Amino acid sequence: MPDTANLGPPSLLRRLAAMVYDTLLVIPFIGVTIAAATAVEMWLKGAGSTEYYQMHPQLVQALSLACVTVFFTAFWRKGGQTLGMQAWRVKLVDANGDVPGTGRCLLRCLAALASLAPAGLGYWWCLLDKRGRYWHDYLSGTHLQLLPKPAKTRADAD
Repeated sequence: MPDTANLGPPSLLRRLAAMVYDTLLVIPFIGVTIAAATAVEMWLKGAGSTEYYQMHPQLVQALSLACVTVFFTAFWRKGGQTLGMQAWRVKLVDANGDVPGTGRCLLRCLAALASLAPAGLGYWWCLLDKRGRYWHDYLSGTHLQLLPKPAKTRADAD
């Protein structure tokens, strides 16, 4: 169900705060995944416990990219928000104001790499864009919106 109160795009500071929050959550996810993959690879190769082992760098990169993609796609698909976005009242929506589908979420993740590639220009673009959109928002048909502060209940006042 679309939000009725759209306050427009979030500020750059709010976006960056949500990114930092999510980065602190996704890094341990990547670490655990790589550790598990290393253990499996060592077990399959029969490497001894005293033997030095290093996973192939491209495999580490692929696993890291997969972790980031799964993390963001799963959160965005579930409710349009990662934990960092929830904390900073930012929500990802499609052109109709609904939570984007899995395809749009995956496309947004992959298109974010294109936004990052030229020195992050696709991210800085939100400062020039009238609607505050990144390049990957245009490519995926999504955008970020600022959500209103939750209404205070009587229990909060007590």
